[in-house]
Amino acid sequence: MSRTVPPGSASQGVHRHHFILNTDGGSHPLENTGSMLTAVLGLVAAVCAFFPPLHLLGSWTGLFGLGTGLWAQMISATTAERFVNITGVVLSGIGLLFGLAHGGLY
Repeated sequence: MSRTVPPGSASQGVHRHHFILNTDGGSHPLENTGSMLTAVLGLVAAVCAFFPPLHLLGSWTGLFGLGTGLWAQMISATTAERFVNITGVVLSGIGLLFGLAHGGLY
């Protein structure tokens, strides 16, 4: 009788699903939170750039997104986190600059 392999073993090619930012196999909850927060703030700031009456929201979220993104970039552990961080920082910068051009922080 040949050897039997129990269902769900690693030799059958069953892989555990990891969060997409954890490309190294480790868990990085603080770094992932910083990256996601940067992405959300950058997205809000960039959307507000299209609407001049939302210059307050766009400029403040852009400013906070820049700060959060630069902090998250310093502590990032994987390349995927760094990609999300830089994308969020660029979107935050766009939102901040358009917010400043349409009326500023106040």
